[in-house]
This record gives sequence, C-alpha cells and structure tokens, in this order.
Amino acid sequence: MVTLASHEWPTDLKSAANLQRQLASQVIQKPLTNPPQIIAGADLAFKKNSNLAYACVVLLTFPELTLLKYFTLKGPVDFPYIPGYLSFREAPLLLNLFKRVKPEPDLVFFDGQGLAHPKKFGLASHMGVLLNRPSIGCAKSRLIGTFKEPGIEKGCKTQLMDKDGGVIGSVVRTRNNCKPLFISVGHLIDLDSSIDFVLKCSTRFKIPEPTRLAHNLVTAFKKEDRNVNPQ
Repeated sequence: MVTLASHEWPTDLKSAANLQRQLASQVIQKPLTNPPQIIAGADLAFKKNSNLAYACVVLLTFPELTLLKYFTLKGPVDFPYIPGYLSFREAPLLLNLFKRVKPEPDLVFFDGQGLAHPKKFGLASHMGVLLNRPSIGCAKSRLIGTFKEPGIEKGCKTQLMDKDGGVIGSVVRTRNNCKPLFISVGHLIDLDSSIDFVLKCSTRFKIPEPTRLAHNLVTAFKKEDRNVNPQ
C-alpha cells in the first residue's frame, strides 16, 4: 500500500493558489538511478454533466511492460474545473485509489503536466509529492511554453521553454510520424530520465503503456457503470 502525505483540500481559488505555491517548493529533480521494477499509470474519466469521476491505476512490470494489476474507483469531485488548478479536482479521488494500490510502484506516469505548468506544479508534481514517488507528466497537449517541432522519427525531441527561457519540459516523438507528447518532471526524477522511461514504455503506440492502459481501463469502467446504472 502506498504511504500518502496529506493536506487539507481547499474549496476556493485563493487557498488553492497558496497551497500550490507551498507544495511546489517541495518538488525534487534528480536522476532516477535505480531502474524501476514496477511502473504505474493513472488516469481519470468524468461523467458528462455530472460531478462523478472514475479513476484507474495500473501496475506494469518493467521492462517487460506486462500488466500486473489494476485498480478502479468512482466518486464525486468537489473542486470546479479551473485551468491551472486541475490537480485540486482530480487528485483527491486518485489519492483515495492509491491507498489500495499494492505493491508500491517505483515510478508513476500521469496523463497531465508536471513542471510544464504555470505554477510549475501540475497533477504529476502534486501527486508525486503526496505519494512521495518518482512521477512523470506525460501530456498529449501543451499547457504553456514554446518549442520547435521535433523530427518525425521516434526519439526526436526538442526543449519546451517558458517565457524566461528556462527549460520546463521536452516535446518528444514517441512514434514515427505521430504528434509528439509533452513530457515534464513530476517529482523525484529529472527530465532526461523522464524522457528515457517514456520512450522505453512507448512500444506499438504513441501513448506510453502505463497511461494508455489506464485510459483504456478507466474508459471501460465508466462504460460498464453507465450500462449498469443508466440515468
């Protein structure tokens, strides 16, 4: 079972912004020197016109990328949808689910941002700090920053830069001739290690296996629940 840090979840934007600033200072960037044996992927889905959300965490062996276990949970979300503050909407349900996750993962992939965020504290960083686990933000779209388009072959990459010229992530081609992904540090890992593991976990598909399987399973979980409990 994953041991979690905790904090009070704010209900207003001002409190959320203050907490974001405090927790952002706890993010640690360092190389992941011990190869992971178990990698997790996490994703959420939301019920349309509702405050109900569905969460999934998958555990894969590494480097084989064999599905070991998966866990699902549904529940209400209380914080409103506000760009830049999505972790306050998504993290509480994910954290409740991670309480059931066993064995503990050595690295966690999130379908979202880490440091490539206006406050340098996206979902991958927020969850990484609270889980005290190495974490990677692996997003399909850019939230902030500028970049040059990488080459068309798998492994090509360019830097994602903030307005001050600092590197906040990388734009990485994970499959030939496919749109690149936006990779950033979550917590307890550095950018080079993040890119390396994203590429090692991207096999036949553009999306790395941890988040691809989590997405597929949470979509199926949501669909099954809809069929069992029609509205």
